[in-house]
Amino acid sequence: MENITIKINGMDVSAPAGSTILEAARLAHVEIPTLCFLKDINEIAACRICTVEVNGGKLAASCVFPISEGMDIKTNTPKIRDYRKKTLELILSNHNRSCLSCVRSGNCELQTLCKEMGVDTEDYFDGDKTPSILDDSAAHMVRDNSKCILCRRCSAVCEKVQGIGVIGPNDRGFATFIGSAFDKGLGETSCVSCGQCIAVCPTGALYEKTSIAEVEKAIADPTKHVIVQTAPAVRAGLGEEFGYPIGTNVEGQMVASLRRLGFDKVFDTNFSADLTIMEEAHEFLDRVKNNGVLPLITSCSPGWIKYCEHYFPDMTENLSSCKSPQQMFGSIAKSYYAEKMGLKPEDIVSVSIMPCTAKKFEIGRENQDANGVPDVDYTLTTRELARMIKQSGIQFNNLPDEEVDVPLGLYTGAGVIFGATGGVMEAALRTAVEQLTGEELKKLDFTDVRGTEGIKEATYHVGGMDVNVAVASGLGNAKELLNRVKSGEANYHFIEIMGCPGGCVNGGGQPQQPGYIRNTTDIRGLRAKVLYDVDASKSIRKSHENPAIKELYDTYLGEPGSKKAHHLLHTTYVKRKINEI
Repeated sequence: MENITIKINGMDVSAPAGSTILEAARLAHVEIPTLCFLKDINEIAACRICTVEVNGGKLAASCVFPISEGMDIKTNTPKIRDYRKKTLELILSNHNRSCLSCVRSGNCELQTLCKEMGVDTEDYFDGDKTPSILDDSAAHMVRDNSKCILCRRCSAVCEKVQGIGVIGPNDRGFATFIGSAFDKGLGETSCVSCGQCIAVCPTGALYEKTSIAEVEKAIADPTKHVIVQTAPAVRAGLGEEFGYPIGTNVEGQMVASLRRLGFDKVFDTNFSADLTIMEEAHEFLDRVKNNGVLPLITSCSPGWIKYCEHYFPDMTENLSSCKSPQQMFGSIAKSYYAEKMGLKPEDIVSVSIMPCTAKKFEIGRENQDANGVPDVDYTLTTRELARMIKQSGIQFNNLPDEEVDVPLGLYTGAGVIFGATGGVMEAALRTAVEQLTGEELKKLDFTDVRGTEGIKEATYHVGGMDVNVAVASGLGNAKELLNRVKSGEANYHFIEIMGCPGGCVNGGGQPQQPGYIRNTTDIRGLRAKVLYDVDASKSIRKSHENPAIKELYDTYLGEPGSKKAHHLLHTTYVKRKINEI
């Protein structure tokens, strides 16, 4: 593309024709502040914080205004600074400013901009305010429109990325608010609880429902044996809450902090990810050999499962009947582990730390209580764990690395890559290929299914047949892929789908990053690299070689797909209607 020359703050800058002022400024190492802007998702110039002066005084929103040859741009004049400050004051005039008690205090994009631009509380414009009416009808989150700035990031990601669109602006003018059709509570809609709206919200208008108090109460109860499992993606994101660079593995410090919080045992969801592979690979091979329903589609992501039930109910037969690793862990903890420890299932409190808000919905689903009690009692997001650590005065950054407890903490490289898009597929292939051929794999890396692309496809010649596989992450991509399958355009044997773009590393419960970072940094790739690096470092990289999994089958379950395994580790699904919970 041809470059053109413009001036930014008196300096010549060469940028591709068609670039916006914001993009050109970044090439010149000038960062123009934004609030509503998300690249390729929400480019609507709604907030006007990115306004600059063009050609001697004309005001333009830099996030959408294209550059032209010879353009003279000023990004930081007194006029612009005053304009931005007034804009922030107008936003704050209808904002619930209970910052000290807000879950986003210290990590709020609005708060940060006000601090940077010297907004004085005495300068706010007085007037009516949107009342604080909480919508807590959904299982996973709360919406407080008194803290909403109408940036529309949430509705953009819901519609354009996830392809759902259950929230958006209602009414007009000052009465505008973000909500669902006919002002229904979010829990009355076909929301899938993915939490991507929370992840992109710049303020405290959207936040997950918290179970911190219940978990702390259980820890303090001497009659309860409180165990915790941590999902693979948590170790790749938690450090960001404590100032570590994106892509830092803090597994050892995470384990140490959980012990100091008072959990009786610290285990790892990677263990049950290996267990999931054993059951899922068996199910796949059984369907292939016995003309079962194909393609088999993975069932690890509860947001994807609920999406399938609402939007593709005719394909629920394609779903693997395997519970998610979170639920498998809980079921084994309250059966196998309870028996080994001489504990009653009802005396075990099972807690999970997840990168996913949809897990809060999943623990309340039917058929998630194989032992007569819930498989998992409480699930906390990565962000909630960080809050617990901070509230407890634990100096996370100074903690020594510690290892998880056994046996439900042992895992292979296959288990840890579950947190990245393509990881479940790769882990399953490592086991399924060896079981199908009876030969040891010489190469364990199935690189065709790696990467953060929305849809990936590959064909592998295994055991005398071509096995067609596909991977999708983000529900908009899932929709595209499944429509290809339904139309006959594509033919697959095995499909992995994750509800969040990039997989669990980018889950709705992961640390929130400001718009600038989201727009300029490959957050998904950096977090995923943590998991692939752990995989590469493991001496055992195939789920079926996990010694703890072998012992579980040898002494308790029998074999994959056995009657006992099916009772404990498998589930059923519901054909839901749109807008039916």
